[in-house]
Amino acid sequence: MESAPTYKPERVIRVMKRKQLPTPCYVVDEAKIEANCQILRGVMDRTGCQILLAQKAFSLFALYPLIGKYLVGAASSGLYEARLAQEYFPGESHVFSAAFRPDDFPEILGYADKIIFNSIGQLRQYGTMAREAGLSVGLRVNPEHSTQDGSGIYDPCAPGSRLGVTRAQFDLYKGAPGASRPTLDGLHFHTLCQQGAAPLVETVAAFEERFGEFLYGLDWINLGGGHHITRAGYDIAALEACIRHLADTYGVTIYLEPGEAIALNAGVLETTVLDIVQNGDTQIAILDASAACHMPDVIEMPYRPPLFDSGLPGERAYTYRLAGMTCLSGDVIGDYSFDAPLQIGDRLTFGDMAIYTMVKNNTFNGMPLPSIWVEGADGECRLIRVFGYADFKMRLG
Repeated sequence: MESAPTYKPERVIRVMKRKQLPTPCYVVDEAKIEANCQILRGVMDRTGCQILLAQKAFSLFALYPLIGKYLVGAASSGLYEARLAQEYFPGESHVFSAAFRPDDFPEILGYADKIIFNSIGQLRQYGTMAREAGLSVGLRVNPEHSTQDGSGIYDPCAPGSRLGVTRAQFDLYKGAPGASRPTLDGLHFHTLCQQGAAPLVETVAAFEERFGEFLYGLDWINLGGGHHITRAGYDIAALEACIRHLADTYGVTIYLEPGEAIALNAGVLETTVLDIVQNGDTQIAILDASAACHMPDVIEMPYRPPLFDSGLPGERAYTYRLAGMTCLSGDVIGDYSFDAPLQIGDRLTFGDMAIYTMVKNNTFNGMPLPSIWVEGADGECRLIRVFGYADFKMRLG
């Protein structure tokens, strides 16, 4: 394994090869982003659906012009994402929030084309204002059909969920006087997380069972995100059949807003071994990257991120626990095995690090944020952003 250069933000060369990059750093593969977008564009062309980038998973706006060549717009979760899309992403702008702030809402109206409310109360509070501003108005509903096993934190259909209007709540809305029922142009549901087409087919059936009678006369239906369309083995034919069924049955435009599918397997996190310690039978390699700071889903989901040139614990000759350099005891990335012993200065590469990393990272313990690079088809990496002390300090005062 090769040693990494010393991290000196003020001395970073703006174009270099990946193995030369100072760590920690995210590197996004431009060609892979485009390949993913081409798959999504094929779904659009064959079905007539419209696909948006969900910025909550991937917001590297330096690549928005490329993604905008294939997708029709971006989906945002609030004011700042909506503004980012308006500034950098060509095409439609859809905005959903679990609740809109009254001081943000007038500005959001200037950035959005379609706005989606999470509750009847918010629809009544803001729906007329949105329509008068010329926006298309939608409502998120809850099909009350869980397809996720053991991951309630990511299940919008879990009992007691705050996301989406149930059929019982919707019936109360439909029974209200006309003045209390702002007109709806579309319905939205988002229930999946890193899933294939079969859970979508199940969910659509539940959605039609609960809300089918209200779908006629709408302009659009949004099937949300969580669709791993660009993953190897994804059943694209089943997805397309589902889209055609809804579009043909109800005469609506179908939207999807995947985030991960755009940047799936399109980025890495390069890191360096700083120290190796031992506790009992456990060998621990401490890295200059942190699960808590740089790949927080490792702890939140949790999951074990892929690591190039490694195996499962015990699968290869030498097993190590890889951990971050923060004071958090649980700042552990996972256990991995290698063909040769790790050495201080070795460089390790974690895969699938374009999604839910840059958008969620933090500076706990004063940890530096990884620099961000984009790798072109020629293997040259161009610097997008390098971070330093000022980026830590500015968040605190």
